[in-house]
Amino acid sequence: MRKTSKTSSRKSTPRSPAIQTPEPETVASQAEDERFMARAIEVSRQNTGFTDTNPSVGCVLVKDGVIVAEAVTSVGGRPHAERNALDLAGEAARGATAYVTLEPCAHWGKTPPCANALAHHGVARVVVAVDDPDERVSGRGYQVLRDAGIEVQTGVLRREGERALSAYLTRKLKKRPHVILKLAVSANGMIGRKGAGQVAITGAEARRAVHELRARCDGILVGIGTAIADDPELNVRISGMEQYSPIRFVLDRRLELPTHSKLVKTARDVPLVVVEMPSSAEARDLAERRAVLASAGAEVLSAKNIEDLLLILGARGLSELLVEGGAVAAKAFLEADLVDRILLFESPTIIGAGGIETPIKRADIPDTYSLVGETVYGPDRCFDYERPL
Repeated sequence: MRKTSKTSSRKSTPRSPAIQTPEPETVASQAEDERFMARAIEVSRQNTGFTDTNPSVGCVLVKDGVIVAEAVTSVGGRPHAERNALDLAGEAARGATAYVTLEPCAHWGKTPPCANALAHHGVARVVVAVDDPDERVSGRGYQVLRDAGIEVQTGVLRREGERALSAYLTRKLKKRPHVILKLAVSANGMIGRKGAGQVAITGAEARRAVHELRARCDGILVGIGTAIADDPELNVRISGMEQYSPIRFVLDRRLELPTHSKLVKTARDVPLVVVEMPSSAEARDLAERRAVLASAGAEVLSAKNIEDLLLILGARGLSELLVEGGAVAAKAFLEADLVDRILLFESPTIIGAGGIETPIKRADIPDTYSLVGETVYGPDRCFDYERPL
């Protein structure tokens, strides 16, 4: 937090450091920093999932306690949030404080670095939530600012900022996508019914929320059992957002996905990746199936295990992977300890005979996860659990 000092000619009785209280100006400065950073984090979420491999960053410019401009990283990843905010502020940026959710970039690309742009526009102070782990930036952005005489304050609402940037940070720090496990659970703890295909557990409002979530993820994954039983499309079915359908992945160890499935039939419209994990003996017998799927427009990807798959996806630039089921795939990710966020959509619906039990209930959530939110969607409720990076 920013520290301020105050001098006075009035004598006072010395107090023990253990019972000293901050001066009012220090408290006000800290509260102000957190208030405007909270707004920057809120702004940053507007384009989460729509900025390609770049993070969705928020920038708020404040002068004399008033916001003069605020902006988010543009769809597609450029221009960055700082440049957008500076363009909006114009001359008002001079002498302002910039609240930025991620350390301003310091490397040259199609445009000059954001750290240089902030200095060029005469910003007096920069407050940042999260340090950028990108080796091209890490610490260099701060140095550019300080060399320009700009005061820099870091770590303001760091945890909240990390949550907003969790996908980007996971890919940079762990070299894999941030994994979200989503499950729709009936009142009696079921996620479907054997032999019944797709079973509507949640209502229309919750289903729309899931499609919005799909649009913000780079990939969506199901197991072969779900792919065959439900014959899903795994796309985004919200008018005007269809183009944001994520890459579809099917865990299919022996390449059993039927060519007449909706996934394969739409492989040329929305990317489909069929992930094989065969033994050495099985691998030799799957050449024909690989050729058939490839001729239909699907990619066949070979991985040793789930961890290996995630590392491959991270190297490809995927930052967020949504695991939608079913029970076998969900359990596999949980047992591999590769789930970063759990979304449990609970419904009052009852699944009768032949129900498929959920691999995890609220009571089973490990202590490493924290409940960070609860949202009501009509008759349904969604419980949002996350764990630190």
